[in-house]
Amino acid sequence: MTNRLRHILLWIALLGSQVACADVPVYEVEVINTFPHDPQAFTQGLVIHEGALYEGTGRNGESSLRRVALESGQVLQRQNLGARYFGEGITILDGKVYQLTWQSHLGFVYDLATFKLEKTFFYSGEGWGITHDGEHLIVSDGTARLRFFDPESLRETGSVPVTLDGQPLDRLNELEYINGEVWANVWYTDSIVRINPETGEINAIVDLSGLNEQRAVDDVLNGIAWDPAEGRLFVTGKLWSNLYEIKVRE
Repeated sequence: MTNRLRHILLWIALLGSQVACADVPVYEVEVINTFPHDPQAFTQGLVIHEGALYEGTGRNGESSLRRVALESGQVLQRQNLGARYFGEGITILDGKVYQLTWQSHLGFVYDLATFKLEKTFFYSGEGWGITHDGEHLIVSDGTARLRFFDPESLRETGSVPVTLDGQPLDRLNELEYINGEVWANVWYTDSIVRINPETGEINAIVDLSGLNEQRAVDDVLNGIAWDPAEGRLFVTGKLWSNLYEIKVRE
């Protein structure tokens, strides 16, 4: 399959039957390193913080917050969620870990060092992915919008619609803030979209179809971690056996 054809099929997957214009570039990736990943981890959130890897996992009765050894995939620290909660995305800001749940309308705030639960917070709608820009928590809820929350009051302060070639793009899942853009997995696709958080416009698409480890319908790409200190980018998927360090070919 030619790159051009693969990119056209990617556009179709993202926008249904509408093929968007070529103004938004599609980038491929190069695998730099491959690390082991727990194949039982239903990955919902992934973060690199001060060189350490943190992961949030989902499914009722299996949801957790973890600190993981990057090189070996060994779980070094773990906090399990109650069985009634389906864990979703995580982010780390000012010594705290923020974790969403899917349909419980409840988020958790932990101490980063101890994983001790410090508080909970309520939000409307579903919880999918979460990241931050240093000032605001940025949340996805499965719709075609990004929502902004104050990290202290944990109240919603605004939102922005996300569009690809002028059309709304929903199913935005795990999020990561990278160099002024919000990078988002799009559920049930092998792609990451790069979003301008001020306008909601998608600046670029990253094609990860070559990494697909999907074994069952839900074992999809999900998990983006950026290490700003080292300039390293990592991705994985739900129940995948590998974590990949990648470089985007721009």
